[in-house]
Amino acid sequence: MSWNLENKVVTGRYLGQFPIVGTVTESRVKYGGKVCNTIVLEFPIEVYGATRDVVLMDSEELVVV
Repeated sequence: MSWNLENKVVTGRYLGQFPIVGTVTESRVKYGGKVCNTIVLEFPIEVYGATRDVVLMDSEELVVV
């Protein structure tokens, strides 16, 4: 699997507890070699009182649909 997930639909758990489904708009390599993805959510989630429609997640936290 390639490290670049742009335009792919992914699922995962934001902060380990909030289930998400969305499309990756950007994949980039962070300092240290990990890959970080910007994900536009299909359905906004509420995280500790704040509504989020875009999240940043590492590739190891995601499953490509």
